[in-house]
Amino acid sequence: MTTAPPEGQTTRRGAFSSRRVFILAAIGSAVGLGNIWRFPYVAYENGGGAFLLPYLVALLTAGLPFLFLDYALGHRHRGSAPLAFARQSRPTEFIGWWQVGICFVIAVYYAAVIAYALRYTFFSVDKAWGEEPEGFFFGDFLQVGDPGVTTEVVLGVIVPLALVWAAVLLIMGLGVQRGIGATSVVFIPVLVVAFGFLVVRSLFLPGAADGLDALFSPDWGALADASVWAAAFGQIFFSLSIGFGIMITYASYVGRRTDMTGSGFVVGFANSGFELLAGIGVFAALGFMAQASGGDIDTVVADGIGLAFVAFPAIISEAAGGSLIGVLFFGSLVIAGLTSLVSVLEVVVSAVRDKFELHRLTAVAVVGLPAAVISLALFSTTSGLYVLDIVDYFINRFGILVVAVVSMVVLAWFVRALPGLAAHLNRHGSIRLGTLWIALVAVVAPVALTFVLARDFLATIEEPYEGYPAWMLNTFGWGAAALVLVFAVGASFLRWHSSVSMRPGGPEEPTEPVAPGATAVEPGDHRGEVR
Repeated sequence: MTTAPPEGQTTRRGAFSSRRVFILAAIGSAVGLGNIWRFPYVAYENGGGAFLLPYLVALLTAGLPFLFLDYALGHRHRGSAPLAFARQSRPTEFIGWWQVGICFVIAVYYAAVIAYALRYTFFSVDKAWGEEPEGFFFGDFLQVGDPGVTTEVVLGVIVPLALVWAAVLLIMGLGVQRGIGATSVVFIPVLVVAFGFLVVRSLFLPGAADGLDALFSPDWGALADASVWAAAFGQIFFSLSIGFGIMITYASYVGRRTDMTGSGFVVGFANSGFELLAGIGVFAALGFMAQASGGDIDTVVADGIGLAFVAFPAIISEAAGGSLIGVLFFGSLVIAGLTSLVSVLEVVVSAVRDKFELHRLTAVAVVGLPAAVISLALFSTTSGLYVLDIVDYFINRFGILVVAVVSMVVLAWFVRALPGLAAHLNRHGSIRLGTLWIALVAVVAPVALTFVLARDFLATIEEPYEGYPAWMLNTFGWGAAALVLVFAVGASFLRWHSSVSMRPGGPEEPTEPVAPGATAVEPGDHRGEVR
């Protein structure tokens, strides 16, 4: 029996079996830890209910337009980020490698946070943190000392971190459809059900209404503050997984006739819908915590690590049925984190495969094993949390934001690629792109993100981030951001494998049925079913 790949999709690189699987994979990438622990805090700090207006404006004027740009590059040129940029214009290849370097760095530290959540899923069963969640997390669990770098390994971190990497490498090795696609098809519905149940349970906690009132009460005066609008654009950008190669890579695995703009619309609003759901669940729980402690919301609101591993354990300890809430919350973090980590690492694996024509399993080993070793070496120690905090802050702001602005400016004003990319998506897209889209990508989005970037840069220069020693900020902060750019320039000078076509739009791809086991199909890449 023979099986056919998606129309127009090369079997060598792998493919998603359908548009539905692609959408679920894209949602899995976009919905990550930031949706759960960043959006509620950002909304609360920037006008509450009024924040939803600039948030929606940012989604429509920057988030979706940039998402369509990523889709257009990957879908038209049928390649990883570096190959897609190279096929668009050879001098722009370094931008793709810049994104690859950023993804490698993110993968290395992101796995550690998932490991924390995995361990806390089990801690929730018997509320192992006791009466002092903060002391337990920083002391008993992470054994954090003074800022610096140590080689003292924390057994409670290295074991779950190794398990996370084993799971991720297994998923990656199985291929695009059987690994990434299948994982998303299972995990995303499970995530929605689990987190939905958590939200419903939180809504019935005493004080939940006070929490929701604090989140959604609009401060309309905040709309006159430019920083509120900057926060909205920054949140949309970080939460959609755009600008650092993920959506370029995923779009290259989709059939030629797929409606990419309609798919992007679904992904964008699904991501925002989950953020809103997270805001409801988190603030309902924080309202309960405030009432239980006899304080107000301001005294318990936190984001990031503090919300997940300090505030929520405190809520779990006080709430009836807290163990179930804990398992659902931390289990949701694990699932959301894994689907995002897989997408981040796929950017690197896909680029290496394209550049050197490697078998998928070889590429996964070449990329994944060094990433796992570095991750275990840096983030399973007593100084791991400090390094993670610094790298995360700098690579997000001075890596992702910078490369996003550069890519938009270069493609719009130097390569003049936007009309051609719009025409490509319009062939089968249900949402037509024209002059407005070009204006948003060429002017509105880069200007807005440049403002966010400048604001963060000035704040970081004026006051060292979190008061860390200058040598740590220079090494793991500015140094990491600079290193990925140096890597990008160097990688762009390496020769592509002789079989790789630089033809714009990619090579002509087979549409004839391909027999299982044929040389064009690699293990883990084959769909194994007829659409």
